Amino acid sequence: MTFSSDAIPQTSPDVIKPPKPRMSTRNRLLFFVTGWLIVLMPFLFWWNTWFGRQLSNQQLAEYLRDQKHPRHIQHALVQIGERMARHDPSVAQWYPQVVQLASYPVEEVRNTDAWVMGQDTSGGGFHEALLKILGDPSLMVRGNAALSLVRFGDATGRPEILQLLQPAVITAPQPGKVIDTSTVGTAIRQGGIVAKLQDDSQTTEIRSPISGRLWALSASTGQTVRTGAQIAEIDPGTEQVWEALRALYLIGQPDDIAAVLPYERELPDIPDHIRKQAIETEKAIRQREKPAGQ
Repeated sequence: MTFSSDAIPQTSPDVIKPPKPRMSTRNRLLFFVTGWLIVLMPFLFWWNTWFGRQLSNQQLAEYLRDQKHPRHIQHALVQIGERMARHDPSVAQWYPQVVQLASYPVEEVRNTDAWVMGQDTSGGGFHEALLKILGDPSLMVRGNAALSLVRFGDATGRPEILQLLQPAVITAPQPGKVIDTSTVGTAIRQGGIVAKLQDDSQTTEIRSPISGRLWALSASTGQTVRTGAQIAEIDPGTEQVWEALRALYLIGQPDDIAAVLPYERELPDIPDHIRKQAIETEKAIRQREKPAGQ
């Protein structure tokens, strides 16, 4: 069988191909807006949470009164603390509000406030407020208050400073079944999830009171625990240990040396500057222990 060449369709170079469908103006606009938001949203989040952004006096006053946004209050407190460190006398106008914030319901605000009040030992009401904060339910708020009191030459918070050198013990707030845990050795921020408990249909997240590293787990996934049962231990973070050792350099007593010695060891998880500070802290304590004239 033969085929005629006339039966085979020929493609002419002059044939005009139909134009490819183009994106409509509306779709192009939606595509552009979506791409812009992908870039803009992280920036806006950073802009609203970054405490380094300088505030004017008007903004600072507004942020301190912003009860709907505790992070705004924190931002204002950080700015006040930095201006205190620069000996800016203008921030004294907000000192009464700084004192009042010592009893604010949000822990992060109280924590920042305790630090700020240690930046100016002449602040009216600061010393008294810090002494009251030593009874705060938060370990970190009590610790920051104790560290700030050292600046006032007050060693009342020494037990809390020693506590900053110890692992934080995490216990179960209620009975339940452990359905998830973090991994030993994981770095955990203050407020980070350590484990999850399930009681009937309710799931409870157990969070760390400090920043540090998960040192040990006492409960495993699938285990049922009672209220108060130990779940984990969190080793304190480097910055927390550093500040505690510096404070004990000034107010530490002979009984405190036992808490300092573990940080003098040459171990991979103990930074060199921590080890050196621990050695200097022990020396300072023993020097104060010597009778005058020796």
